[in-house]
Amino acid sequence: MRLKPDTRGLITADDLAAMQPRSLLVNTSRSGLIGPGVLEAEIERGRIYAAVDVYDNEPMVDTDSILATHPNVLATPHIGFVTEDEFEMQFSDIFDQINAYAAGAPIHMINPEVF
Repeated sequence: MRLKPDTRGLITADDLAAMQPRSLLVNTSRSGLIGPGVLEAEIERGRIYAAVDVYDNEPMVDTDSILATHPNVLATPHIGFVTEDEFEMQFSDIFDQINAYAAGAPIHMINPEVF
């Protein structure tokens, strides 16, 4: 899911509180989709586990963060997207978008009304 103003904080404290005890939340998408401090608070309560490789501030350097220190958290650096196939796909798509724009017919526009 893209992180946009209307998706920022989409996952709330109520959403996480509705998870079954001992649930595992895996976030390899966008840190900002979860409300600020919401995941940390639920982990602190000891109800859920988390596996994360995305953080509000990257790279993660806050050694006091619950996401870096709590035993119920598996924290890894945000490297999941880095594969040869992913690079090939991304850069091929980017190249196609640049060529289309240069030809005066942009593709994959989020806000075509500005063109």
